[in-house]
Amino acid sequence: MPVRAFVFPGQGSQAVGMGKELAAAFPVARETFEEVDEALKQTLSRLMFEGPAEDLMLTANAQPALMAVSLAVVRVLAREGGLSITRGCVLVAGHSLGEYSALAAADSFTVTEAARLLRLRGEAMQKAVAPGRGAMAALLGIEPEEARAVCAEAEAGEVVEVANDNGGGQVVISGAAAAVERAIAAAKARGVKRAVPLAVSAPFHCALMAPAAETMATALAETPPRKPLVPIVPNVTATPTEDPEEIRDLLIRQVTGTVRWRESVAAMRTVGVDTVVELGSGRVLAGLAKRIDPDLTAFSVGTPAEIEAFLKTV
Repeated sequence: MPVRAFVFPGQGSQAVGMGKELAAAFPVARETFEEVDEALKQTLSRLMFEGPAEDLMLTANAQPALMAVSLAVVRVLAREGGLSITRGCVLVAGHSLGEYSALAAADSFTVTEAARLLRLRGEAMQKAVAPGRGAMAALLGIEPEEARAVCAEAEAGEVVEVANDNGGGQVVISGAAAAVERAIAAAKARGVKRAVPLAVSAPFHCALMAPAAETMATALAETPPRKPLVPIVPNVTATPTEDPEEIRDLLIRQVTGTVRWRESVAAMRTVGVDTVVELGSGRVLAGLAKRIDPDLTAFSVGTPAEIEAFLKTV
């Protein structure tokens, strides 16, 4: 029998039309989207289904929208395939905001709680740095240690840090716009295969996000996580945990900390996981899992057709 981890995508996987087929095919998906709409007092589902893309891309919208699609898939798998979290997987994990989706899937937060926390998180991250003052870039064909050296070479008194260690030689850096530009130049001078700016609205997962971390500390004191049904592999430590106090602390630290995705996938392997199932919009995490460990089986499950195909393997 496969030993599965369920994983949940982060920002960048959103697209106009996300969730629309799910809502048309499955009543429980429609109910999930209505629940999120009610929680936020906004017809977020209409924005997801119809756009415009520039509004969906806004961090405060994209984060709860991606969670909504992921949780709709979780509920469809349970209702249509009898595949609950406790029966379906041994671990959950999420990339950045996907950590909230993972926790909601494991009943550590309700969908309503996760939607409201992600709306607040998105707004706080956007407000933390004035537009144009921060930037992010992807460095391809580089290992994290060298990326950290590039950042140290480029910082010149400004913040530039490793934001994501995505594995497969893909590292994302984040910080002050000028420092990120210097880091891109330094990486190219070292012969890095590609160093490209990312179209993002703020410099996520670096020290410049400290005001957003403070906001989330207050919010998570008021809405603390409960013990999840299965362990989660947090971004900050890449070590499975079920302790609600630790989870809360790590969610706060995650705002400014590195997303250690490569190490998270390696941690899944140490407990016997052989199959990674990405639940929600897009195919990013399934692709990363295969690049990190080609021996893993990986699925992306986010549409009715993908749900049908995946359930045939269960």
